Amino acid sequence: MTTEKVTLQRRVIHGYRRAYRIGGSGPPLLLLHGIGDSSETWADVIEPLARRFTVIAPDLLGHGESDRPRADYAIGAYACGMRDLISSLDIERVSVLGHSLGGGIAMQFAYQFPERCERLVIVGSGGLGRSVHPLLRAAAAPGAELVLPLVTQPAMRWLIRNATPVVRHAPGVGLGPDTDYVVRRFDGLSSGRARSAFLRTLRAGVDARGQVVTMLDRCYLASGLPTMIMWGERDRIIPVRHAHAAHRALPGSRLEIFANSGHFPHHDEPDRFANVVKQFLTSTPASTYDAARWREMLRHPPIHPATLSALEEAGTSSSGS
Repeated sequence: MTTEKVTLQRRVIHGYRRAYRIGGSGPPLLLLHGIGDSSETWADVIEPLARRFTVIAPDLLGHGESDRPRADYAIGAYACGMRDLISSLDIERVSVLGHSLGGGIAMQFAYQFPERCERLVIVGSGGLGRSVHPLLRAAAAPGAELVLPLVTQPAMRWLIRNATPVVRHAPGVGLGPDTDYVVRRFDGLSSGRARSAFLRTLRAGVDARGQVVTMLDRCYLASGLPTMIMWGERDRIIPVRHAHAAHRALPGSRLEIFANSGHFPHHDEPDRFANVVKQFLTSTPASTYDAARWREMLRHPPIHPATLSALEEAGTSSSGS
């Protein structure tokens, strides 16, 4: 199950090649990256984490070195894919850490497979409110599939790279400290398959009005699951207020705000990030799944008043509006 160092490996599951990085020793830790990214995003923190844990960092389907088929890119499908990947590696239970899209997948994994999830860490996560950067809303809107091939041409990518001061500070749409990294990831959309996978993934959770998926209405099910919420104070992609709403909606959760970070605190403050994760994982007991308790909560959901407040603030409701 473990190797001496972190290596990139590949495995075919359901007919599709899945790339993943694995290494280290100790309790399993699953790292899930965000949309348009890959397992390379963990480069600054994966080795320190691997000294204490067996780290598994996949390239999600449609990303990185994994295949980009015409397939289901919904959050639930990604969670199933993670269940199948760890099963193929003979891993029964994991702590899950997810960033951005990966945070939404991590929460969905904990919801769909509570018996497989020991702890949850979400970083700048989707699925906690409607707000998201205007460029992602625009990319999710009808017609974006006609525009993306034009703006991802080599000449346009060159222009965008050389206009980073504008992209960084433009009123309302500036990316702030995340500009350079996001622009580099934009280069990955140069192929038709990559653009198709990106749009299918994005539109599964975002439309022109913002995020359409929320986990706040079922977060009471995580009451026995040790949960850490990590966020960059300067995040312009998903606002930090989502972190505070989630913390209020999840009594017992821990909250860590990185004052000098944007959407990628594992890039901006990697040493602190790795230390916070290690401290949380080693100081909390693994959750114990109780099927009878789960059924009782579904029948009589113990909705905390803070959860209702968070739902209202997030622009959603338990009725799915």
